[in-house]
Amino acid sequence: MSRVDPLAGRVFAALVLACFAAFFVTQRLKHTPLAVQEFTRTPFFSPTRSGRHKEERIAFKLPKAERITVQIVSTSGGSVVATLVSDLPAPRYKRVSLRWNGRRGMPARVTVRAKPDGSLLVRPVNRGRPAPAGEYRVEVVRRYGRPVLAPASFTLVRR
Repeated sequence: MSRVDPLAGRVFAALVLACFAAFFVTQRLKHTPLAVQEFTRTPFFSPTRSGRHKEERIAFKLPKAERITVQIVSTSGGSVVATLVSDLPAPRYKRVSLRWNGRRGMPARVTVRAKPDGSLLVRPVNRGRPAPAGEYRVEVVRRYGRPVLAPASFTLVRR
């Protein structure tokens, strides 16, 4: 008759418990809503006279009401090129739509219009120098959470 090492039995039991714990954690994570949902953007835009899409159109939803700052970030250097809105109270599960005119810096003014369905249309007017042609991403900075970078970039085209 062979005897089982007591240490091997304990290690096996610990591994089985760890597998069960990992399963439950995975199930919990699968059902946790994303910090920023339904990101949409225009794949490219050209804020020139001949450009068909003169503004970048950005939209998303949040799973809870929060105050947010939305920035445009260069993919080449990771630096903030423009801030579209600062400390905006965004509603829960309602679409927040923004426009960017391709200019750097802070907005000179921001108009916010609430639609009947509760979604927001935000129109910042940035008056800084034109941003150079290139790839950019949207970053949503939440007051009580980590910043969220949009999953896909967009291209600013200058001709």
